[in-house]
Amino acid sequence: MRKLTKGLGILLASSLILGLAACGGGSDDKALSTKEITIGTTAGPHQQIAEEVQKLAKKDGLEIKIKTFDDYNTPNTALNDGDLDANNYQTIPFLEQQKKDKGYKLDVAFKTVAFPMGVYSNDIKDLKNLKKGDKIAVPNDPSNEYRGLKLFEDAGIIKLKDGVEEKATKKDVAENPLDLEIVELEASQIPAQLDEVAAAAINTNFAMGAGLSINKDAIYHEPTKDNPYPNVFVVRSENKDDEVVKTLEKYYHSDDVKAFIEKEFNGSVVPAF
Repeated sequence: MRKLTKGLGILLASSLILGLAACGGGSDDKALSTKEITIGTTAGPHQQIAEEVQKLAKKDGLEIKIKTFDDYNTPNTALNDGDLDANNYQTIPFLEQQKKDKGYKLDVAFKTVAFPMGVYSNDIKDLKNLKKGDKIAVPNDPSNEYRGLKLFEDAGIIKLKDGVEEKATKKDVAENPLDLEIVELEASQIPAQLDEVAAAAINTNFAMGAGLSINKDAIYHEPTKDNPYPNVFVVRSENKDDEVVKTLEKYYHSDDVKAFIEKEFNGSVVPAF
């Protein structure tokens, strides 16, 4: 009887182990494939860079599928829901705000490129030429409005209240010596409104879409080296240390991709690694 009971115990234990293995009980079952991966990007530079990475990966037997989006919210939803394996299109403040607002379990894997924000004008060549009562424009979305206001502060035009964070608006301006009228506009619409304002802070992707260049056209801009707002490659938290993610980092940080960025975008998009 004891032998029978012992035998049944061993059989049950073996069955349990096999059952767990069959149901994915091991920790490796959530790891991303090292043979095929789907990356979400926005149209434009991020897509172009992903296509260069795609070429390098293909030579090594890794197939990269690229899904392009025309908005900033869907790629994080798709990644969180498992429709993507990774995405690359956003800054860290934007990601952190989305995680806070929507509860996404996403993490930064590595930095990729930066899009230095610039101030552009059809009327003046230097911000010192701004006159009392002039209009200046900044993007109206939370992460980019602070960035635009900070750019004007760094140029010595305004001063923000001490301790303001990423959600700062024009109401957080503490000093405005020229009594400038600060106009908050949809980021994508600002280039079309340049004739209506004396100067405007414009996101680089929208500036490029309007034929404007940081090096040729901006009258003031964020640093192109060690830019404080790098874009990042993002994965679900459980995949942060996966083998394929480390492989992709090598491709994104390769000399080939760096040379492509520097040649293709002429300083408007810069390596952040």
